[in-house]
Amino acid sequence: MTIKVVRIDDRLVHGQIVQGWLKTVDVDKILIISDEVANDEMQQILLSMAVPSSVTLVIKNIKDASYEISNDVYEKDKLMILFSNPQDVVKVIDNGIKFQSVNIGGMHYSHGKKQLLPNLSVDKNDIAAFLKLIGHGIELETRALPQDDRYNAVMDIQKEAEILGIKP
Repeated sequence: MTIKVVRIDDRLVHGQIVQGWLKTVDVDKILIISDEVANDEMQQILLSMAVPSSVTLVIKNIKDASYEISNDVYEKDKLMILFSNPQDVVKVIDNGIKFQSVNIGGMHYSHGKKQLLPNLSVDKNDIAAFLKLIGHGIELETRALPQDDRYNAVMDIQKEAEILGIKP
């Protein structure tokens, strides 16, 4: 299995993924890992309509995805793994899956969140989850598209954690 991209994007599959990432990064399968999406048939239908026919879309809950990754179900695949939030990434890592880098592509502003960077709005739960990922030595880079400059968001997240009084 070759994991080409691990990305957090609250919209999951949309234009940036289809027109930007899939045309630049060689993947044959998108794996969405989300308990919420795995239990929402309508959302699954809508997401599958956005994916080109040349790419297979697989939607799994956290437990099943963790099991399948650790048991080489995707051994022959070139994967893009999508999460809608950092908490789900932490749960997958807690299940023994390792990632070197996570792209934060889009966590948009909503009530109760603070905008840290153009594509990154967070609340206390997000910051706590990001601190856990940092503690695992995972790079947290932000960019909307693969041709954009990589920006390491670790210092921004750590600064916000300090402001909020959240300890790693």
